[in-house]
Amino acid sequence: MENPVLSAIYSRRSVRQYAQDPIEDAKIKEIIKAGMWAPSGLNNQPWRFAIVKDPELKKKFEPLTKYSRVIKGAKVLLPVFIDKNAMYHPVKDHQAIGACIENMLLAAHSLGLGAVWLGEILKSDKEIRKLLGLGDDLELMAVVALGYPASRDQKSRRKDMKELIVFEG
Repeated sequence: MENPVLSAIYSRRSVRQYAQDPIEDAKIKEIIKAGMWAPSGLNNQPWRFAIVKDPELKKKFEPLTKYSRVIKGAKVLLPVFIDKNAMYHPVKDHQAIGACIENMLLAAHSLGLGAVWLGEILKSDKEIRKLLGLGDDLELMAVVALGYPASRDQKSRRKDMKELIVFEG
């Protein structure tokens, strides 16, 4: 089936190694805009974003995760937060953040960039908020690492659909 949206979904990969080319500001903003257009309950849009381009600030993220080499190689970090004051239902709002991040990953892919969703760094929520001068009303949901891919040979596989469908009738 020829479909550009499905092609993007099926060809997107988590990219953890990056070339040193800078990322255009317009592409960074387009990725955030794609995240903003994710669905959210009551259209509350609980997501908030930070853009970390400064190499010295980015370096301070490295000891906050076991994936420091990904942070080191990325040209830009996009920490994604949930605004606790905008929330109305924890499950629905956290699901919305997941949709937001997936939109961002697909947008990065469509713009020729590589990205990876870093979740292990959530243990450093407090430290990251302190680095960015942000308050307790925001909670870190992920850091999206961005860059132009060093290579495009990432492989992935999925389980057989029969293993994952638990009911059909």
